[in-house]
Amino acid sequence: MTALLFIIYIVFVSLGLPDSLFGVAWPVVHTDFGVDESFASFYSIITALCTGGVSFIAGTLLRKFGTARVTFFSTILTAIALIGISLSPNIIVMMLFSVILGYGAGAIDTGLNNFVSLHYEARHMNWLHCCWGLGVTISPLIMSLFLSEESGSWRNGYRIVSLLQLLIAGIVFIYLKKWNRIEKESKEKAEEEISGGGKLLELLRIKGVLPSILSMGLYCGMEFTLGTWGATYAVNTFALSPDEAAKWVSLYYCGIMAGRIIAGFVSIRLSDKLLIKYSIIAAFLGIAVFALPIGKTSLIGFLLIGIGFGPIFPTILHSVPERFGKKYSADLTGYHMGGAYGVGFFIQLLYGFAATGISFIITPFVLLFICIGVFIANETAERKTKK
Repeated sequence: MTALLFIIYIVFVSLGLPDSLFGVAWPVVHTDFGVDESFASFYSIITALCTGGVSFIAGTLLRKFGTARVTFFSTILTAIALIGISLSPNIIVMMLFSVILGYGAGAIDTGLNNFVSLHYEARHMNWLHCCWGLGVTISPLIMSLFLSEESGSWRNGYRIVSLLQLLIAGIVFIYLKKWNRIEKESKEKAEEEISGGGKLLELLRIKGVLPSILSMGLYCGMEFTLGTWGATYAVNTFALSPDEAAKWVSLYYCGIMAGRIIAGFVSIRLSDKLLIKYSIIAAFLGIAVFALPIGKTSLIGFLLIGIGFGPIFPTILHSVPERFGKKYSADLTGYHMGGAYGVGFFIQLLYGFAATGISFIITPFVLLFICIGVFIANETAERKTKK
């Protein structure tokens, strides 16, 4: 299982690579395509609908094809989507490829998160998501190199990241037979833990499921909003160049990565419940710094928010089997992922229209309001599932 864990770590890097590209490239992309800044929300909501839709049926896909095959083909899909985006002549074609990107992301995300929550400890869940943080930190830096060149292009940034995706897919392919064999050897245990998918409405009636999904959705609303619009906020509010803004967004993702590294060690002593609670409080304090009227210095909030955000998503996912039982964990993990993306991107959509219509200065205050909602929803879920 040690070699398999190493492969999963690598795959989590590939999960993060595409996630931050769009946000840092958008200040240039919307100019190239001649569309309004608010159009970013349409792109994001399409990706969310596809990712969320696949997440809701991921339990069925995993039972039929297994985690290994789903992981390999999903990684290939994301690579194809990124190449397509880099070749897009207009925003419509770019959106069509975002559909493929969403499908690829949804299945692999749910599959790996469920597999890890069942077979590994909380520290591995945080460290694996730290690898996601490594991916989302690397890709804005790659993009910033091309944005800062006079003859450079955001398209080249997408192409480089696509090549990295293909490389990781190749690594998974080499290990595919062994991964399948490991899954087959643990078939009895796996069937007990992820078989017998329940009906959607029945599972949603389980005490605490809805507020738990809502807490993830609100959290994702914060994370997606800052990831997608953070660079645009910095450009519009502080007159930074696009490549400078991209570096600040990279600092945000560095914070998420650092938060997950720290959480991996802290989780040895802290329960999932306390780790989630303390992380939400830390995120609130980081957003408060982001809101301070101290000029560009407030942008250090990118790092502080990231540190607070880091453990929330993976720890909520890791708590699913413990909160609601292992029998339906694959389905409930998928519902958490689908609900999180749906609610998260809907929030991002509303924010996009509000910020472009009013002012990007509202960003920190919107984040503070949502953060309070995350805390309330999570506490409600804990109270309803308390044993």
